[in-house]
Amino acid sequence: MAEKIKLDIVSDVVCPWCTIGYKRLEKAIAELGIEDKIELEWQPFELNPNMPKEGQNVQEHLTEKYGSSLEDQKRSQEYMAEAGAELGFTFDYFDKMKIVNTRDAHILLDYAKENGKQTELKMRLMAAFFSERKDVSKREVLLQELEVVGLNADVAIARLDSDDARYQVQSKETYWQSLGVSSVPTMVFNMKSALTGAQPVDVYKQVLTELLEEK
Repeated sequence: MAEKIKLDIVSDVVCPWCTIGYKRLEKAIAELGIEDKIELEWQPFELNPNMPKEGQNVQEHLTEKYGSSLEDQKRSQEYMAEAGAELGFTFDYFDKMKIVNTRDAHILLDYAKENGKQTELKMRLMAAFFSERKDVSKREVLLQELEVVGLNADVAIARLDSDDARYQVQSKETYWQSLGVSSVPTMVFNMKSALTGAQPVDVYKQVLTELLEEK
């Protein structure tokens, strides 16, 4: 039996499919009862690294970037809302919703990892953005969510002002992209195999079971 599965999830906090994919993975892990056999680390990916401080309206952004019509966007949002509800997660899309810059969020997720709270903060930031209509590019929002999970806001502010911390996030992004990661979520198992997109729960269960059975 393999001791533990090292699971790297490359994702962004404003990626709805990353949320759905992780919640399905979480369900698979719980149903298999293997929480103690997973070593999980979140890796940074910025969907829009050059997004300006003011952000961009979601509808405008999706039309501009992907050519999506408003009808297509509405259908997609309804599907995501249904998929989220099945997993106990709320997607609250609204007309004035903005896509925002996530560099600072990734810096704080690195800080949270050092304190054993990375997944907790990741889910808080996803909920803040998708469920609570919060702008996760704003420092006051980020620091508020840090405190919710019990992390030191003063230390975090110093990280956000550190050129080295920003460089570390960029370096990690470059590293994963150099391995071929070009879309999110990408879930990498033991640095040997990967799944992209939000897969069904049964797919995650099958992959995890096979990995644990490897000699």
